[in-house]
Amino acid sequence: MIKRWLPSPMLSLALFIVWLLLNEAPDAATLLLAALLAIAVPLLTQSLRPARAKMRRPLLALTLGGLVAYDLVVSALTVARLLLTRRNRDLAPRFVRVPLAMRDPNALATLAMILCLTPGTAWGEIALDRSTLLIHVFHEDDEAAFIDMIKTRYERRLMEIFES
Repeated sequence: MIKRWLPSPMLSLALFIVWLLLNEAPDAATLLLAALLAIAVPLLTQSLRPARAKMRRPLLALTLGGLVAYDLVVSALTVARLLLTRRNRDLAPRFVRVPLAMRDPNALATLAMILCLTPGTAWGEIALDRSTLLIHVFHEDDEAAFIDMIKTRYERRLMEIFES
């Protein structure tokens, strides 16, 4: 019965908390609307979510989280430095095609979040067969090194977490 009304309890809890934080006033109406959203949104979006994630190596996921946090800070500082010290003509923005070995939708969604959160990169598109990813990079001199970085730092770990 509970699974029927709360197909994703963690999402419901997160929505409830975020709604309360956004409204800053825990009155009855806010609590009621937070509860309605916490129930309705997961029910309405259930068909949009990929298959249930089966995390094979949760400790590696924590390690990856730390690595991503580090990469976000380094990338933000690098982009800031480039913006402050280089002229537009000295920047090398480009689209890079990254061949992918992973196919798990949860791993791909996680990679999308990592790349979209990282300053200086943006997810462009993914091939219909999920074999190639197009990424826009703010500045990159060595395309091969960038591809290798995506594959070794993120794809390999995501495959170990979701696909092994």
